[in-house]
Amino acid sequence: MSLSVSTTNDPPRQPNHGPTPSVRDMLYAWVVQWGSAVVAGIETTGDIALFAWRMLTWLFTRLPQRGTLLVNFYQIGVLSLPVVALTGTFIGMVLAVQSYYQFHAIGLESHLGVVINTSLVRELGPVLAATMLAGRVGSAMAAVLGTMRVTEQIDALTAMGADPIHYLVVPRFLACILLIPALTIMADFMGIVGGYFYSVIVLEIDHASYLSHSRDGVVGFDLFSGIFKSVFFGAVIAVISCYQGFHCKPGAEGVGTAATAAFVYSFVMILAIDLVLNIILDKIYFAMYPAGVSIL
Repeated sequence: MSLSVSTTNDPPRQPNHGPTPSVRDMLYAWVVQWGSAVVAGIETTGDIALFAWRMLTWLFTRLPQRGTLLVNFYQIGVLSLPVVALTGTFIGMVLAVQSYYQFHAIGLESHLGVVINTSLVRELGPVLAATMLAGRVGSAMAAVLGTMRVTEQIDALTAMGADPIHYLVVPRFLACILLIPALTIMADFMGIVGGYFYSVIVLEIDHASYLSHSRDGVVGFDLFSGIFKSVFFGAVIAVISCYQGFHCKPGAEGVGTAATAAFVYSFVMILAIDLVLNIILDKIYFAMYPAGVSIL
């Protein structure tokens, strides 16, 4: 019996990886992916709304004990003062550095305080204070509550007849909305001091002119608008951070994810709410001051 050997130079066969997806299949997968993301976002929004409703129900029904409130006030408000004050000081100095040369070019360096103080009390003070609160306090709240969820401490509270929303969330919510205005005022004050120090001491701008123009260019509504916005920022930080902690996934990775998500979502919501409130407050401002406030 003889063996026949093929001498044809046939190309090697390529492995079969299945049919190539068509444009229709890719479009279908894209629609399914984005549709699932939209549905998940709507469900999460509804869950957060129900979570906030349960918290507000307890808030207007029965307040937490004084000892629980004081502990949260200290952790959220007092311990946040150094970082907020330091941040406000450097922001005031940075504004002075960035604005001086433009004002000096047109001979209006003595009006620098108007820009620094107005920017701080209306926008940068409340936003930066809220950002620091979201980074320092929001992430910590989500991590603590997430750890309690993972270790079943929240389930233990429920088994003992205590409502975890009333015991854990309401004190943190009250601490955020009541103390973030004070933190905002601290950030404004330290920013004004930092801007004054750099402008008058370093840049050698006339002291009397700087203070005179600063006083004439900033009105009470500017300070009020910043403090008013900060209350909404504190409420958003507390609700989102506590929600992320209560719905933490199991394991150490779930706790880290909850802490990260608490800061990211809080920061995005701070910017979104800031935009909406700025539009509303600007309409009120120009209704009260039709000609505006001149810096000249």
